[in-house]
Amino acid sequence: MWRALPARCRGSFAAVVVIANGDEVEVADDASVADLLEELGLGGRLIVVERNGEPVTKGRLATTILAAGDRLELVRAVAGG
Repeated sequence: MWRALPARCRGSFAAVVVIANGDEVEVADDASVADLLEELGLGGRLIVVERNGEPVTKGRLATTILAAGDRLELVRAVAGG
């Protein structure tokens, strides 16, 4: 379960709770999808992100700000054959 707050968010801040792959995650109220991926150790990897049933393109990960109650599905793309 992911519950750790990002290091940049500890202290005095407003937080929201989102659901990522079925688990509650508390993030700063100004956190982007890219911030969440970085804190979960998924930054820099090929990740497919769906937010509230809609895909988030790679180009919008840093500009899509999370809101309380957002439901995210994070799927790591794996090559193979």
